[in-house]
Amino acid sequence: MTDNKAENKVPLWRWRELSGGLTERAVQGPDVTRVRADSRLVGSGDLFVALPGDPGPRFNPSYRSNVDGHDYVAAAAAAGAVGALVHKSREELQVPTDFPLLQVADTYDGLWKMGRLARKRLTGNIVAVTGSSGKTTAKHFLAAALNAYAPPGSFNNHIGVPLSLTNAPQHAQVAIFEIGTNHPGEILPLAEMVNAHVAIVLNVHNAHIENFPNWQALKDEKLSIFNPLEHKSKAISEDVLGLDYGLTFGTGDTADARVTELEADKANILFQGKQWRARVPGGGLHRAKTVAAVLLACYQIGKDPQAACELPADIIPKGRGNLHVLDNVVVVDDSYNANPSSMIAAIKSFTELQAPEPKVAVIGEMLELGDEAHQAHLDLVPLLRGLQQVYCVGEGTQALATALACPWYQDASEALTGELIAQLRTGGSVLVKGSNRVFWANSYVDELVKTLSADAS
Repeated sequence: MTDNKAENKVPLWRWRELSGGLTERAVQGPDVTRVRADSRLVGSGDLFVALPGDPGPRFNPSYRSNVDGHDYVAAAAAAGAVGALVHKSREELQVPTDFPLLQVADTYDGLWKMGRLARKRLTGNIVAVTGSSGKTTAKHFLAAALNAYAPPGSFNNHIGVPLSLTNAPQHAQVAIFEIGTNHPGEILPLAEMVNAHVAIVLNVHNAHIENFPNWQALKDEKLSIFNPLEHKSKAISEDVLGLDYGLTFGTGDTADARVTELEADKANILFQGKQWRARVPGGGLHRAKTVAAVLLACYQIGKDPQAACELPADIIPKGRGNLHVLDNVVVVDDSYNANPSSMIAAIKSFTELQAPEPKVAVIGEMLELGDEAHQAHLDLVPLLRGLQQVYCVGEGTQALATALACPWYQDASEALTGELIAQLRTGGSVLVKGSNRVFWANSYVDELVKTLSADAS
């Protein structure tokens, strides 16, 4: 079950409900079928939320811009929006006099208030998930196993979480929300807004560690997702975190859901004295652990854990290790993001993958690692030496390229693509893995696949 669409017959919001909740003056107006904060995605029936590109000191976006959503309210109206949430006057916006506006003091505050309004009216079970890696994959797994609402994409920050709440169907039996962080203090207010019945910490790795004093501080940040839980028994965490409450998953003897065997995309998971045979979409121990976490979530919600064992094989979201199988080339797209643990997991999975040789890895730099960046990249050397060819991309991989005596590129360029085409002309497999800004932000894998397909024809 995914994000509601504008063509739904049942309104997501009544204007009177929104105006009364946000402006304290309930008035009649058009029905809203979806809430959008990107004017480029606005369609018929949408409410457009006009957000400045720089939210000020209260939030820590990955980048700040001078773009202001208020400059696009008129465009949203032309695209079919039924109204807009704004903090500028109608005169400043230059919109028609009959175009409905919800005017508040600040649209970020208004969006968060809308998120809280949305949460109060949700009647089903709520599951929140965080972790250094794998949040979106876990969300997809959970949504499939629990037949739940889940927002599209990686909506896990100060904009994405309240926006996900506002778009959640009021009577969804289960809803899944992911919560992320890159600075201390970000998870707790979002977790309080989501107010989950069950919460999951998938893992704590050194992603975004440059913004935290140490790993313990990062761990504390992740675990704060459990603070709003009414019952700490509903906490689910990886066993290596050593919590003395809730349920745990992993490979250790004390894990409540323990992965005891893994072969390709099948795993045995021991839970309550029973061995559950589970499909692991995409394979890999990291995903087998995620399946174990989903099994526990099913149990906590009161659903048969068997549902976690029968996930569709093609459920892996784009950029998280999904395969493009061409005539004689396999491309493993793990380009969405990277940290040391997810990088190691991706390389190991690729090494074990039954795919044509030569096996080639395109390794992009891992960002936001602070002082640990240099060693984190060098730690990949033993794993990468087992492959036939490696290409390194980005400043952070220079030492890695030197250690491997392999080609290095400043960025994911056409020259890199040219080398890959030549390397794979007679067949082979390629893994593309790196931080978001290296490959994903430039749709590099999409272009690579397109070029490989054209070259083959």
